[in-house]
Amino acid sequence: MNGKYRYLIMAMIVFMTVVNYVDRGAISYAQKSIIDEFGLDPKSWGEILGYFGYGYMFGALFGGMLADKKGPRYVWLLAGTAWSLFEIGTAYAGDIGMALFGGSALTGFAVFRILFGLAEGPTFSTINKTMANWAAPKEKGFATALGLLGTPLGAMLTAPIAVALLSVTDWKTMFLILGIIGLIWVIVWSKMFTDLPEDHPRVSKAELAEIRSKEDLLESETSLAEAKQVPVPWYHFFKNPTLVMNAIGYFAFQYVNFLILTWTPKYLQDTFNFKLASLWYLGMVPWIGACVTVLLGGRISDALRRKTGNLRIARSGLAVVSLFFTAVCFMLIPVVDSVGAVLALMAIGNAFNFLPNSVYWTVIIDTEPSKAGTFGGVTHFFTNIATIVAPTLTGALVASSGYKAMFIAAAVASAVGMIAMLFVNPGRTNKVVGEKPIT
Repeated sequence: MNGKYRYLIMAMIVFMTVVNYVDRGAISYAQKSIIDEFGLDPKSWGEILGYFGYGYMFGALFGGMLADKKGPRYVWLLAGTAWSLFEIGTAYAGDIGMALFGGSALTGFAVFRILFGLAEGPTFSTINKTMANWAAPKEKGFATALGLLGTPLGAMLTAPIAVALLSVTDWKTMFLILGIIGLIWVIVWSKMFTDLPEDHPRVSKAELAEIRSKEDLLESETSLAEAKQVPVPWYHFFKNPTLVMNAIGYFAFQYVNFLILTWTPKYLQDTFNFKLASLWYLGMVPWIGACVTVLLGGRISDALRRKTGNLRIARSGLAVVSLFFTAVCFMLIPVVDSVGAVLALMAIGNAFNFLPNSVYWTVIIDTEPSKAGTFGGVTHFFTNIATIVAPTLTGALVASSGYKAMFIAAAVASAVGMIAMLFVNPGRTNKVVGEKPIT
């Protein structure tokens, strides 16, 4: 890579995140087959989609702590292996439920979706720890964005991949194939990655100097080495308003993200009578713009940081503007009737939603780089309440008030996130040892 080995690491993380998102989203395209086979109703289906979030929350929390304690490599290999095995197990979840849990396929899916979510939970807090270790100060926003590119890219590719697999085989075989791909990634990754660039033979001295450079640090920023000298307890997260409000802003993002990921296929089939064969391209539409804006947002944030020297403008300011336009787009969806207008508004709204995606993680690195894994995990724990609330609440809203209600709820969530981000002030203004701040 000619002195840029870290970019190969980042590219592999993008691929892994794509696999991660395809694995979690594929079940939405198998919904008709699963519902018909096990006699489920919309409320039960919403619960199945929501069970993932229960495990995901705790996986994010403890995975981030584990990444700080044992290193990101350990967590990558453990989590990647586990979620791939549980993805394979999902193929048999309903049958296991029928056989072992009193004839309840729903319980079988609940067990496997919770365990699958637990295994996938550490992903993004471990990405954050990896970027804190491997990214140069001047590229933190873009590097984090690059790590997150797999989110919309994976969500976009879920539709054609899942539909293609379902077209040539059945839903159970689809889960088997996806799980095997994940296991292959784990084997390759184990040969490529080390916790720190200092430990990797392919990282040159020049590249390491660039990664550890202090020249581009702002006054409110600190280097990883300096941050490690000042111990910060895990509960300090709750004493820092910036980190708490940042988590609420990220909740808004995740609500919209998971709503689109889990309910778009069924919405298009129920409202516009599309067949599965049409969903391979229609399911991609809401994610096309997001694949661009997730990277653009990282670039814009880094550029604003460089131009203004103000992290509040560069990080939270970008999020406030983006969430405002996200809320506007989703509020407009209930007043349009054509599928073209609906998909256009979903695509534009989701593009704005993803524009500050890297911000929520970069704020953590800016504020407390030595706890990027732990605080990333805590943030993701509370954020991922949305992975339960979004699909489950949507199921209840659709059953009681129709699909328009789910878009209004998305707009409200975005507005709440926008307000929260107004109070986010990134940067390490106070260094904490135990309970006593040192200024």
